[in-house]
Amino acid sequence: MSEKEKFGFFKAKNAKSGDWIETLKTIVFAVILAMIFRSFAYEPFHIPSGSMKENLLVGDYIFVSKFSYGYNRYSFPWLMKLMPFDERVFRSTPKRGDMVVFHPPGFEPLGPQYIKRLIGLPGDKIQMKNGVLYINDVAMKKEYIDDWHDADKNTDLKRYKETLPEGQQYNILNEYEPSIVEDTDVYTVPEKHYFMMGDNRDNSRDSRYSSPVGFVPEANLIGRADLILFSWSCGFICSNRFFIPLHR
Repeated sequence: MSEKEKFGFFKAKNAKSGDWIETLKTIVFAVILAMIFRSFAYEPFHIPSGSMKENLLVGDYIFVSKFSYGYNRYSFPWLMKLMPFDERVFRSTPKRGDMVVFHPPGFEPLGPQYIKRLIGLPGDKIQMKNGVLYINDVAMKKEYIDDWHDADKNTDLKRYKETLPEGQQYNILNEYEPSIVEDTDVYTVPEKHYFMMGDNRDNSRDSRYSSPVGFVPEANLIGRADLILFSWSCGFICSNRFFIPLHR
């Protein structure tokens, strides 16, 4: 092999090594960007249960805005949740009616995340009486719409429109009229805590249960559900569940 051929061989080999290094740099850079986006902008979230039907279905993939309420350790992915960082920076106050992703107080920091609707603000008195939601001793308007078919259970549930004091309206479901959890004592929401409820009222483990949810500390909020990105709820990608806004 001539000196010219040797030089060409080593040059090609070095160029190939350089390509691998550049590829690795690109991958690392992409991972860092994804972590930054997930921590500070939007985090994808998969709906695992039917507690928020019919507004959110099992198999929906949603975007949760991290900047809506500010940041603390629960805003970050993986082991970063173990950091001693409970105080929220760039804090913004959640609004009644928001669909909120949070870490249930009854689980370890790396445990599951829940999504429910924020019903009670600090200082509020919350009660369910005969299936009607009361906030500060005032009954919330509840209007029957129709019967909604739950394909997962192959049963019909009664669908209602509920109206909050601020005027926000959303649909709720009832399987039983009324159920055990729709006649409750009065819950007084402590300072820096929130009261969460699922829209599928008879099938939601929420603040009406002392464990694992109960009153949710402000520190445990992760973000606000803003968008259904797409859904597998129909067994395949559902053509009618693309880019549906959840926060208006």
